[in-house]
Amino acid sequence: MNKTKKIILGLILAVIVAAGVIFLISNNVVNPSTNQTENSTFASNSSEESSSTSDTSQESSTEESVQQEENPYEGEFELPIKNASGFAPIDLDVKNETDDDADTQETLTPGSAFRILQEEGDWWEIETPETKGWIQHQYAFINLPDVLPSAVYNNTNTYSSLYRSSGIDIPEVTNTSLYDGKADNERLQKEEFVIPVLYTTAKKIYDAQSQALENDESLLIYETYRPHDAQKKVYDQLTELADENSTVKAGADTAPWEMFWFIHDDVSNHQKGYAIDVSLAQIDEQETEFYGDYSVDVVKGYTEYEMPSPMHELSAASAVFTAPVPALDADAWKEAELRPEMNQAALTLQDYFVNAGMTPLSSEWWHFNDLEAKDQVEDHESDGEYTITDVFSSEP
Repeated sequence: MNKTKKIILGLILAVIVAAGVIFLISNNVVNPSTNQTENSTFASNSSEESSSTSDTSQESSTEESVQQEENPYEGEFELPIKNASGFAPIDLDVKNETDDDADTQETLTPGSAFRILQEEGDWWEIETPETKGWIQHQYAFINLPDVLPSAVYNNTNTYSSLYRSSGIDIPEVTNTSLYDGKADNERLQKEEFVIPVLYTTAKKIYDAQSQALENDESLLIYETYRPHDAQKKVYDQLTELADENSTVKAGADTAPWEMFWFIHDDVSNHQKGYAIDVSLAQIDEQETEFYGDYSVDVVKGYTEYEMPSPMHELSAASAVFTAPVPALDADAWKEAELRPEMNQAALTLQDYFVNAGMTPLSSEWWHFNDLEAKDQVEDHESDGEYTITDVFSSEP
């Protein structure tokens, strides 16, 4: 009996041990697998979440970039004058404060470029690589594309001059570069023409462009400042050509017109900074560009209107009126008789500039003068004996 009990107890013990071994084996096999599966699932979820977060972040960043809010500048131009380039057309004193009697820190020579920092009354605070101080802005040029980027700029005289007379090429002038006039512009993030003009005149050009934009049109600006030596070269070559060619002579130097109405060797309004050569175009395409905190709708595609003559045709074919009108009289042109060739596009262009306070030139449909600016610089006029190529423009 005792022996039988011992056998039974041994068998029970063996079953218990076997069950424990099976339990341990089962835990070691299943649980690690389960843990691995769980860990693998967590890693996968984390990866997906990370990927999702990254994708969302990228999409958000792209969306923010694409949907950058338009913010037109509200002021006298399309962009602030801050950090635009300016130029000294004359010897220009840099003062240490906004006072004509203040100490002069340096005198800028004609053609010198500077960056405009701010405006205070009749003064700009400016800086150059050498100095920082104040100048009287009525005597200074500003770079027009820096404050009016919506317009189209095409200064053909800097790369392939359009000058002709009665449709005839002018030797050493037509299709040649008369002077340098384009530069990398950090502010505009591209290479652009340098278009210097007196500050007062720049405001009127902005006014004319604003009128044009309201009608889905844009100014097509060919030239403002022109170096005197480039102008004299055109005059000399045209005079020589007229002496040899009767057609040119008849078109450019026959009563009631004389050669100087189209080009002359004296200092002109272009050198003084208050003249512009400009055409008009229909806008085909615009694109919003961002400059610092500000946005501007910039013309990307356009069609220039047909005008009474090609741009820079130096003959009576370009005349606005049937006879000359005093160029420095702000009202005389109003009584003059229009040539029948003056079409609607040319008259619309004239309206924009007249409404802006500028005066048409009787001999060239494309030329307008700012006689207010002329009066402001009467004792401080530029002689144009320099070329402007440097710009210090940066983000406004």
